Amino acid sequence: MVFSLSSHNVIQYLQDAGLCSSEDGASDESEPPNSSKNLNLLVKLIDNRKLLVKQERSNHNHETPHEFFNEWLFHQLLQQFPVIGNISAIASLVLHYDEENSILVRNYLSEYLELGSFYQNNDIFPQEIATAIGTTLAGLHRATFNRKEYRNFMATAPEGQFRYNFYNPAQGIESIQPEIFGMISTEALQFYIFSQRYESLESAIADLAYEWNPCCLTHNDLKLNNILVHSRWEQLDNCLVRVIDWEACAWGDPAFDLGTLIASYLEIWLSSLVVDPTLDLEESLRLAATPLEVLQPSILALIRAYLNAFPIILEYRSDFLLRVIQFAGLALIHEVQEMIKCRKHFDNANICMLQVAKNLLTMPEQAVLTVFGISQSEILKPMAKVHQLPQPEKEKQLVPLYYEKTRLRGC
Repeated sequence: MVFSLSSHNVIQYLQDAGLCSSEDGASDESEPPNSSKNLNLLVKLIDNRKLLVKQERSNHNHETPHEFFNEWLFHQLLQQFPVIGNISAIASLVLHYDEENSILVRNYLSEYLELGSFYQNNDIFPQEIATAIGTTLAGLHRATFNRKEYRNFMATAPEGQFRYNFYNPAQGIESIQPEIFGMISTEALQFYIFSQRYESLESAIADLAYEWNPCCLTHNDLKLNNILVHSRWEQLDNCLVRVIDWEACAWGDPAFDLGTLIASYLEIWLSSLVVDPTLDLEESLRLAATPLEVLQPSILALIRAYLNAFPIILEYRSDFLLRVIQFAGLALIHEVQEMIKCRKHFDNANICMLQVAKNLLTMPEQAVLTVFGISQSEILKPMAKVHQLPQPEKEKQLVPLYYEKTRLRGC
């Protein structure tokens, strides 16, 4: 029987696991922001250190999803391969993993703040922070790029299970099933109507899935709340940021990590829109409380720092920047889906987000200018001076052997 963790027994559990003793004066200080997936408990030790104790909840079939196994696997990876283990911004915080009871214990960084909260509370978007994130992410992708030993290590599966292949995050929008009508509101059904109205949108998602080519270690959930910024970031020369929560990490596509992160920046803009039935999309975007122009310098600093640290990715994928933009659009669609599941409704703000997501997915060339404030050629021009960029091959005249209006739903 799985041990059920609670605020009443967490101290005893830590003592039994050898992570603290009765002399440490450990106390269950508080519970961090609750997670719909996991139980989170914060424990304070006598030396002011704090431990975050997490336990996975069972699903409807009373099975644990083994998501913490990936974070433990990542911890072991950093121990075995010092090349990436020395990247301080991604250094592991894990102290203990109990696979039988799906419990993970890690250090809690009190001097760091969630980046999303930092942006919200301060309403500033320093380029130094975005540059640090871009350089860190590029360091991880570059160090593991096309390295078989890392790929094989990440293929390790939990005991008693098999991992035949890696999860492809370029998922389509699930088809409407009869049971959905009892799960979401009538307004939320508009999401599925909108998403299935445009064949160009379905085709773009299908192309992303088809061309998904895992080549390095990726975080796969790189949102602003999974990045920490030091409370004294202005006084530090290094380690301004820390990347946490590696539960979804796997061998994947680096464009997905960047796209997910850029989507988080775009959500700051989109969540501040003035939405009203009398306003069209352009007017709503123009009246945003946090204009996109305020975020663009940081988004641009992020992508430039990434490409400066990992220029070879442009040889591997000459369309890399366009794929990043498309993955950003896909991340926005997935975010709307999560909102519907959690809040069971769909409003005009969600419609605006979907329309922006559609433009990112179906018109990535034009969307580059919208997101970054400058064109793709201007972004890549500094790279060309030190690194000869490949020219895209001329499209071959081949007879199509597939239905050109590709549909991909529920994959």
